[in-house]
Amino acid sequence: MHVAAKIKIQVTPEQEDVLWHLSEKCRLVYNFALAERNRNYQENKYRSDKQYIGYVQQANALPELKKKYPEYQWVYSKVLQTTLKSLDDNFKSFVALRQNGDEDANPPRFKGKDHFCTLRYNQSGFKIEENRIRFSHFYNNIPLVFTLPEGSQFTNVKQVDLFYDDIKGAHYVSIVHVVQPQQDYRDNGLYQAFDLGVTKHVGVNSHGKFIEFSVARPDTYWKTPIAELQARRDHCKKKSRKWQKLNRLKRKCERKRSNQIKDFQHKLSRKIVENTRANTILVGDLSVKQMPQSRQATPGLNRSTQNTGHLSRFIGFLTYKATLAGKRVIKIDEQNTTKACCVCGALHDMPLWKRVMECECGNTMDRDRNSAVNIMVLFLSQNALWTGYRLFAGNLRQTGLRIPKIPRYSQEAPCVSGG
Repeated sequence: MHVAAKIKIQVTPEQEDVLWHLSEKCRLVYNFALAERNRNYQENKYRSDKQYIGYVQQANALPELKKKYPEYQWVYSKVLQTTLKSLDDNFKSFVALRQNGDEDANPPRFKGKDHFCTLRYNQSGFKIEENRIRFSHFYNNIPLVFTLPEGSQFTNVKQVDLFYDDIKGAHYVSIVHVVQPQQDYRDNGLYQAFDLGVTKHVGVNSHGKFIEFSVARPDTYWKTPIAELQARRDHCKKKSRKWQKLNRLKRKCERKRSNQIKDFQHKLSRKIVENTRANTILVGDLSVKQMPQSRQATPGLNRSTQNTGHLSRFIGFLTYKATLAGKRVIKIDEQNTTKACCVCGALHDMPLWKRVMECECGNTMDRDRNSAVNIMVLFLSQNALWTGYRLFAGNLRQTGLRIPKIPRYSQEAPCVSGG
């Protein structure tokens, strides 16, 4: 699997001058290509036979651009191509949103003169040897050679990004390389299902034992100081000294908030992977984009799921850590897993304030535990794992819970004969 390593590099003033000159050419290429895309989109907006400009047409125009403006030859060819590829991905997302009926979707923004455009070297244009990395360029004779941490080993490097963090005022390289898992995945018949939430994650394993993790919420602490800084900043003249000072403080607080959330998610995902004997971890297939459209959505909930990335990013961390450990994370459609009683399958209205599932069949349990049981049973039924279902139901019975019913909305229920 592909893993990215972010490394801070020490840049001399001469090297920094080279990097900013190369970045400026990439920024101009991005902006010119974006302006061409915008004109083309407006011209084809109401035509039945839409013919949008694509990456291939703009990439093929680069040789002529270099002939007309020789300064663009300073930049390694692959870097200019990946800049156009990045624009292509962004613009395709915008067009797709508009075609799906989202009239509020806006095209990508132009990059300002103070923006450092990431230099992306894809498969070529760089060389790593003896804890040093060298980048190709043609601006002057100043070599772009940087020292990597002692003992760094990167095999089968696919891509290297060179970028600038304006908050920390430092340059970084991100090296994407291939890492082999410790062992190949093998289904050992043990499963761990999780219902992921904003305040806590609840799991149940094949032995019927539940586990709960409280989710750290540093965003609730940082919400007040960030809002106060933003209010003070908005009362200043834009781009004034005081405005820029308050804006830097605001972004610094946002960065601290993001780092604290990421740190907690990294530690919790590693803890889950290393402390479970199950080789298969089941999570709900979250549709984060559709959450704000829910009737139960609130500004606080949207801020937690959208802005701070509590759920989708955690699943990403859990997935790659499990893969490295020879395990697998499988997403299960969690539609109605909270509303359905895990014993009889009856559907209930479950607003967010209602934390306990109370069913007429006699089942009374925490709503998150009920959802975790439903996710487990859904997986076992869809994959016809009758032995696993009997083991799971028997273990639940020993804890005092009734046997969960095979959901009616499953794709393939296990037959009694064990097929």
